[in-house]
Amino acid sequence: MTAKLSLATATPTTRAARLATHPFPARDRQAPDTSADPRARFAFSCDELDRAAHAGVAALTGGLSPSSAVLAMADWSLHIAIAPGRLMELVSQMSLAALDQALQALRVKIGHRKAQTRSDDPRFAGDGWSMWPFHVYRDSFLQMQHWWESATTAIPGVERHHEELVRFLARQWLDACSPSNFAATNPVVQRAAWASSGMNFVAGALHWLADLHDLSRGAATAGTGVSAWQPGRDVAVTRGKVVWRGELCELLQYAPTTRAVTKEPVLIVPSWIMKYYILDLQPHDSLIRYLVDAGHTVYTISWRNPDESFRDFRLEDYLHDGLFAALAQVRAREADDVPRRVHMVGYCLGGTLLAIAAAALFRDGRGAELKTVTLLAAQTDFTEPGELGLFVDASELAALDALMWRQGYLDGAQMSAAFQLLNARDLIWSRMMSEYLLGRRSKPNDLMAWNADTTRMPYRMHSEYLSSLFLNNDLAEGRYCLDGGPVALSDIEAPMFVVGTERDHVSPWRSVYKVHLLTHNELTFLLTAGGHNAGIVSEPGHAGRYYRCATRAPDEPYRSRHDFASQCEPVDGSWWPRWSQWLREHSDGEVAAREIIDGLDDAPGTYVFER
Repeated sequence: MTAKLSLATATPTTRAARLATHPFPARDRQAPDTSADPRARFAFSCDELDRAAHAGVAALTGGLSPSSAVLAMADWSLHIAIAPGRLMELVSQMSLAALDQALQALRVKIGHRKAQTRSDDPRFAGDGWSMWPFHVYRDSFLQMQHWWESATTAIPGVERHHEELVRFLARQWLDACSPSNFAATNPVVQRAAWASSGMNFVAGALHWLADLHDLSRGAATAGTGVSAWQPGRDVAVTRGKVVWRGELCELLQYAPTTRAVTKEPVLIVPSWIMKYYILDLQPHDSLIRYLVDAGHTVYTISWRNPDESFRDFRLEDYLHDGLFAALAQVRAREADDVPRRVHMVGYCLGGTLLAIAAAALFRDGRGAELKTVTLLAAQTDFTEPGELGLFVDASELAALDALMWRQGYLDGAQMSAAFQLLNARDLIWSRMMSEYLLGRRSKPNDLMAWNADTTRMPYRMHSEYLSSLFLNNDLAEGRYCLDGGPVALSDIEAPMFVVGTERDHVSPWRSVYKVHLLTHNELTFLLTAGGHNAGIVSEPGHAGRYYRCATRAPDEPYRSRHDFASQCEPVDGSWWPRWSQWLREHSDGEVAAREIIDGLDDAPGTYVFER
């Protein structure tokens, strides 16, 4: 009992002590004492004025920086203006494409035959797009799309970030202008209108009014049917208890379903930009339920949804008062004569947090607390963040920082809008065409409902994450410090299991793979089909799933991403059984399962319901 109490209450420092010694200027936490120096008072007032101005602009643009777009366009425009050879090539491409389209349209008009489908773009599925004049609209649009792709690529002298941003902006404009988005140029919509006597437009108008009503009430869940999926009733139903509650999170322990369990428990650290139950949806696609049924003792952190009062919580607070505190609780609860080691699992940003924590534990001589480390779709090097990097530069961070400073947090709806822009073709325009023009309401599912259950991020924590990790890449380059010392992932000695997903827009697998360059320990890397969420929620029996997997022995030479992808044969099916077997192989046998005899509340707890 003594060991349990000491572990449960042990924290390296108190939050008050960390704030007092933190290297950030005091004015970032509260207004300085300016009574003795008028110049300091004036400087502080100017700083507040600048932040207020930035925040006002950011509020109007949804947190996006117009300066970033203007600078990118100026960079591209100026460099293409002094590239006459490239301009001649682009003009030639446009002229030949226009001539080709005119000749094809004339042949089809005279011959009264269908045009051959020239794209597998799902926006132009259906025989109607091969009929005149719709094939002209389609092919002209696709030619224009191809031309803009060429016009915004490989312009000599353009900064890479600006080139990517201009290409992204051009794609957004083109996607908005697609002929599939308008009833007058979409044969599928016209056929639906003819077949339903126009009732598709009536249904679409009703859908639009319902969504407008939801948005007017500040709901970020318009059209998702999120209310049909309630945690504890429809999702997050795996039986368990809240066994500890702190200011930042709750710790959930799940009841065993087998007589014996692996000796070392599993502790899951989800990202705080999402509700934890992405890993505990319905019983058939719950990763937590799968682990419990496979004979593991499972704990998970359920992060609190912060409000304005959490504005000054830092990333290290999430480490000390969240991850480290939960780890101490798990080891204390599972202790016999001595506390047990733990299989730690981190998902998305929770995985980045876990990587920092694991490195710090080994640095401080506490690495024996960890049995293994698993990172799910988590980046540790941010030099290739994918399209999400379009929204992260110095100008964008200044706008976001000011907006969060005024609000005290970044709202989940503001972040989800950025994710929707990354895949606007499917998440915005195709949905609008289907629901408002065809009158077909998308059938909600558990993953859609979870995705609409957004969370907020405290101002200081998210600002530190974006600037230190995302923009400056401090963790990978050895500049990130915790408790007065630098954190190096090369200190981690525990075996690692790292999962990347093929179509990940948030944590591209090529970026996730870079953990090989930062570590030397045993590392199993698995690349699975799917995206950032659907690739992780990949239960056995899910159609079309496959994965590639390889293990690097300690200190083995580096194998490139290309070699990994080409040399590892795909294995059909879910990756969950492979990982569960890996956990067993890295466990010290089994022990008798124990029921939960205490607890504060039944799972899923109370924090998951905070809006």
